[in-house]
Amino acid sequence: MPTTGDALQPFELPEFYMPYPARLNPNVDRARAHTRRWAADMGFFDDQLGHRIWGPSDLERHDYGLLCAYTHPDCDGPELDLITDWYVWVFYFDDHFLELFKRTRDTKGAKDYLDRLREFMPLDGGPTPEPTNPVERGLADLWARTVPPMSMDWRRRFAATTRALLEESRWELANISEDRVANPIEYIEMRRQVGGAPWSANLVEHAVGAEVPASLAATRPLEVLRDTFADAVHLRNDIFSYEREVRAEGENANGILVVERFFGYDTQSAANLVNDLLTSRLQQFEHTALTEVPMLFARNTVGPAEQMAVYAYAKGLQDWQSGGHEWHMRSSRYMNKGGTVAAGSGIGFSRPTGLGSSAARVPASVPRSERVRMRSFVHARFEPVGPTPLPEIYMPYPLRLNPLLDSARTTLLVWGREIGLYEPVPDLGGLPLWTPNDLCQFDFALCSAGMDPDATADELDISAAWLAWGTYLDDYYPQVFGRRRNAAAARAQTTRLSDSMPLDDSGCPPAANTMERGLADLWQRTTADLNGAQRLELRSAVMRFIEGCEWEVINDVADRIPDPVDYIEMRRRTFGSDVTKAMSRLSKRDPVLSEVRRKQTILDLENTAADFGALVNDLYSYQKEAEYEGDLHNAVRVLRNFFECGRDEAVGMVNDLLTARIRQFDRIVTVEMPVLYTESDLDAAARASLDRRVVELQDWMAGILHWHEVTGRYRATELEARYRPAGSPVPAAASRLSALLRPSGLGTGGACIDELLTPTHLGESVVP
Repeated sequence: MPTTGDALQPFELPEFYMPYPARLNPNVDRARAHTRRWAADMGFFDDQLGHRIWGPSDLERHDYGLLCAYTHPDCDGPELDLITDWYVWVFYFDDHFLELFKRTRDTKGAKDYLDRLREFMPLDGGPTPEPTNPVERGLADLWARTVPPMSMDWRRRFAATTRALLEESRWELANISEDRVANPIEYIEMRRQVGGAPWSANLVEHAVGAEVPASLAATRPLEVLRDTFADAVHLRNDIFSYEREVRAEGENANGILVVERFFGYDTQSAANLVNDLLTSRLQQFEHTALTEVPMLFARNTVGPAEQMAVYAYAKGLQDWQSGGHEWHMRSSRYMNKGGTVAAGSGIGFSRPTGLGSSAARVPASVPRSERVRMRSFVHARFEPVGPTPLPEIYMPYPLRLNPLLDSARTTLLVWGREIGLYEPVPDLGGLPLWTPNDLCQFDFALCSAGMDPDATADELDISAAWLAWGTYLDDYYPQVFGRRRNAAAARAQTTRLSDSMPLDDSGCPPAANTMERGLADLWQRTTADLNGAQRLELRSAVMRFIEGCEWEVINDVADRIPDPVDYIEMRRRTFGSDVTKAMSRLSKRDPVLSEVRRKQTILDLENTAADFGALVNDLYSYQKEAEYEGDLHNAVRVLRNFFECGRDEAVGMVNDLLTARIRQFDRIVTVEMPVLYTESDLDAAARASLDRRVVELQDWMAGILHWHEVTGRYRATELEARYRPAGSPVPAAASRLSALLRPSGLGTGGACIDELLTPTHLGESVVP
């Protein structure tokens, strides 16, 4: 058993992936001396309501000057002083909140305390109240020293991440009070809020003197840089702080504890798995910085100055990772004996190439950190998984079906013929993507009837048509653009689809294919009574779905199975949940203020339902996607790849995740929403509206599950007929590939499509 001094460590520290060396700011001693005086001036060493939070020796031992000198190696002396004071303040806040509210479980006092801190962050730099404790005094001083040179956009973002850092501490407190450990998806999301790394990312902009352009801050690549940075910072801290937080302090917001409880792992195995996820998030950061960010610049014609600002920010985040690791290895605050750093190859990783590489497996001799990267690229495209035995899926809500179902079925078949769902697709060798029998078997009207049992005839018809159009596009992008490895064509199509959704009454450009024709028709019918702001909301939701499909094409080009966290978050987009959510809200007069809808409670309510629906889809579609389509975007496949486990184990994990999400949904409804109603002082109409939304989401989940149980889209006999025509030795989806262009991009190794269709690549079941 590994030891720390005379005490036993609960696990052996894993080998960490960190290909970038830490660098130390030469102003470190100045920052230490400055922050020592500053902390004393703010009253951090004074007793607080009978509690001794810190003494001078605590500050010396924790050495936050060293932390900031490692994480911000290039800034000058005054800037390092400011950054160090911020970190001293945030760590003091964490311990202050622990002693006064977490240990005493004083939830009401915690709310009053946190609400008042908002008043010390005026965006315009105006006056603040008189501080009553060291946390308020420190925040007032830091805010006045920090915001003057920064733009209003940065101030808003920094205030938002600071509020999240402070206020989501209540989430930790609630879990401690209930002795509740979060599920893995919830934990990653909420750890970003309470752990503070997005806040740190904002301070990186300040330290490097380069703000992220406001026009790019909300784009996927910049959000992924921020979130992968945050996840890696938090997961690393979870490994080092497990002994102190879980064993000594009784905290339960720790990734290792989450893995122990949810997956049933022992502590050492849980620590290794958390380190694998940390490695995967760092490698996702690299992948995004080197692939998605340049494409973002090209698409948006970003100028040189703004490009340099983004790259300075990315480099600052990279410096933070390596410096943060070095500090954790040195600080007395953490368990840090025995940790090593892998000599990783970093961004310069070389993938195996040549005939047969797509069916390769990662050798056991490969270091663990490189193994995490390699298994995302080294895999068989098509896998003969067979019909998937499904577990019992937890569904506590009754199914209600709209009585207008039969009429909607007939209307949808007519609409499909009118817009051309059965027309030949030139890029598929003149074959249609769908046939009339396909649309009949898919039965999207049944799905709509379950999702919205109270809809009118027109509402039900348009809902079914949206489902059909979205699924057609979801099939088209991978089978046409993905298999051709043609990301440029996918981008061009995405742009044309955006043009098919005008915000005014100017009309759409002439449709060039079925997707554009269908979207133009749906847009006109859906937005006839919407104002400009409502149209923008709906178009944004539709574009998130389309761009999610484009993201899948980019992964197809790289032959890359996604990182598990990135997959779950993008799956909400590719499943189309944002579209149905927007349509539901826009179809009714909603008395709920937008600021209430942005509350974490409501966001969690929507996301838990969306995750349930998407994960149900992944269970039912696994054979179709893995065996017949070679699709890499399925939760079963993602978890099999990450955990290096078998099909049935991965299926069980997916079922456990969707069960945890629906149980979290129930907890939000019964525990969190009543608190939100009271704290937000919602009137009867607003409460009734949110209560209706709960019922809508319950109907939505029950309808989604029922449709998957009944539809022919995933039935083994229908798959065999649709994808493997009589006499064909390989799936029809794969047979089409021989007519497409020669592949290009990462990992093709010069092999042509015909070579890649040999049984070696497709699995033994394709042999006649």
